[in-house]
Amino acid sequence: MRGSTAGLADTLASGSRAHAALLEFADVVFASVVVGPAVVTYWKSTWSLMDLYVLTDQQVSSAAACAAFGLCCDLLLCVFQTQLSEYLRPDRGRLTYYVFSRLYTCLAGVACVGAWRGVWNLLNECTGDSARTLLSTTAAATLSLAALRTLRNICAAPFAVAVDAPQDYFEVPTMFRTSSRETVLYILDCIFSVTVVGSLVVFVWRGSWALLDIFLFPDDQVKSCWTSLIVGYALVVFTFALQAPMRWAAARLQGAARLLLADVYHFVSFIATVNVWRGVWGLLDIYFFPDTPKLSNWCSHIISLALLILLNCSNSVLVRGVYIDAEEPAGDCVVFPCHYLRLFFHKERTKKRHKRALVAAAAATRKTEEASVPLQIPEEKV
Repeated sequence: MRGSTAGLADTLASGSRAHAALLEFADVVFASVVVGPAVVTYWKSTWSLMDLYVLTDQQVSSAAACAAFGLCCDLLLCVFQTQLSEYLRPDRGRLTYYVFSRLYTCLAGVACVGAWRGVWNLLNECTGDSARTLLSTTAAATLSLAALRTLRNICAAPFAVAVDAPQDYFEVPTMFRTSSRETVLYILDCIFSVTVVGSLVVFVWRGSWALLDIFLFPDDQVKSCWTSLIVGYALVVFTFALQAPMRWAAARLQGAARLLLADVYHFVSFIATVNVWRGVWGLLDIYFFPDTPKLSNWCSHIISLALLILLNCSNSVLVRGVYIDAEEPAGDCVVFPCHYLRLFFHKERTKKRHKRALVAAAAATRKTEEASVPLQIPEEKV
């Protein structure tokens, strides 16, 4: 769910320090208050619609069907990402690109939710929901991700905002970063990234969520959800407040110490994320048309997806790609990819600079042409 911030710090480093701090604060608020709840609403509504329509009388078959559909779609979109990037580009037709890219997001979003729902429910059927089993599977999955240097992939909105930029709209980073030209290795890389790393991430989320269900006011759903929401957002504020000191510390560490710091910081952000998601998810069930689940979930699905598309960050709903822990240089490895407003203003500044450069070049060309025109002497004076 999490993107990389490699190179973003240098790209966005312009303007006064106060202006940069204000934009950073605005990005954090935007990610926490707008994008985060919208992404959770999309996932909750899509998941619930699958509960309502996909083999409702057969839980195991329903989970298996969702897992098969979701994992196969995720794998195909990963394998053919290069072809999609080549053939769906704004310069080949802006309207065609916009329509098909958003259709891609709709399909990929359903596939992601289906894969997660399938793996999640199959785990429930196979391992049960006792606290001891949940603790052991969650710990094992967390340590496995840490050993693979992929623990950061458990993070999600509000700690990640994916802007719908044409240059990397279809990009799905794989675990071993193989080239699509190495056909067999590339396909194996895609399979490992989608099935192994992706499933381990589901294990961690499912275990953490279920443990909260067990230990956080299990007999009072309303109190439990509100507590999750409050604790989650308190941790969100705390985690973002630690951004500057964590970046300072990471820039001065090397090797295993830097990696450990990044992993601990990302795990704290995950605890905040899972609490926010559980709180918003549960409160939607409690307060948003609870007596008419189909109406509630269809409205939530359409409104949240339309809002994210209009805000140009609909890819925030997708779970795709494998990002490596501490792959960014210096302290950038602990910076969360929430650069919505900063990217917008950076693009506007770049456009203005480009326009001024064109005007200056045109003026210089005119002066050169005027200087090169020979002086004309009137005939009568000759």
